[in-house]
Amino acid sequence: MSLKEKINDGIKSALKNGEKVRLETLRSIKTVILEFEKSGSGRDINPDDELSMVNSLVKRRKEAIELFKAAGRIELAEKEQSELDILMEFLPKQLNESEIKDLILSKASELGIKAKNEFPKLMPAIMKELKGKAEGNLVKKLVTDYLETL
Repeated sequence: MSLKEKINDGIKSALKNGEKVRLETLRSIKTVILEFEKSGSGRDINPDDELSMVNSLVKRRKEAIELFKAAGRIELAEKEQSELDILMEFLPKQLNESEIKDLILSKASELGIKAKNEFPKLMPAIMKELKGKAEGNLVKKLVTDYLETL
């Protein structure tokens, strides 16, 4: 089932059950999908596009949560967190730090990384493996930490 179909089914269910926050969140995903379809790219949405769309919405929510917390708007931060939780349902299972570190170690040995200055070689390879499974900032920090130990 494609993301668009899942979203449409979710919208119907949220309408029936009166889930206002879920409905708003699913509609935001649907809006991004419709924008892509009408963009004139001349191609169909593939799973990577779907992942990218949801990831961008997740990133926006995380940024909004930080801004609202900094401004002391806890109720708005909680609403954004609820939306974030719903969006996370449409992403692959997120890896924890130890799983990411294990992948960094194996990829570094596979690529023969032996120096601190090989970040441009290691980071893209890691991100390709982790696509949608981990936040980029966390991965960057862990890769940098690993390279500092060399």
